[in-house]
Amino acid sequence: QVQLVESGGGVVQPGGSLSVSCAASGKIKTILVMGWYRQAPGKQRDMVASMTTSGNRNYADSVKGRFTISRDNAKNTVSLQMNSLKPEDTAVYFCKTVAVPQGRLLPDNYWGQGTQVTVSS
Repeated sequence: QVQLVESGGGVVQPGGSLSVSCAASGKIKTILVMGWYRQAPGKQRDMVASMTTSGNRNYADSVKGRFTISRDNAKNTVSLQMNSLKPEDTAVYFCKTVAVPQGRLLPDNYWGQGTQVTVSS
C-alpha cells in the first residue's frame, strides 16, 4: 500500500558530508511523520531524526547540530543531510513513515529497504 524508496548514502571520510533521501509512493491518504532510523551491525535500530507534516523536528542527541532533516510534503519525500560525519555514524539507514493508506482509518508504520552509510578513512 505504501512503498518507500531510499537513495543516497555511500562511503565518506570522517568529517565529510553525505545525504540520503526517501520517496513514499502508493495509495496514501495522509502521511503523519517521516523520518530516519539507523542500525549498525550487532546493534538495535535507533531513531536518528523525524519530522511531522506540520514541521516539528526531532533528533537523536548523537546527531544534533550535525544532521538536518527536511521534507517536501507535496512530493512525499524526506531527506537527511549529514555533516561532520563520524565513524560511529556508520550504519544502514532506514526511511520510515507513519501513514494512513487509502481506504483505512488508522495509521501504520512503513519502512524502506535501507541504504548503507560508511564513514571511514
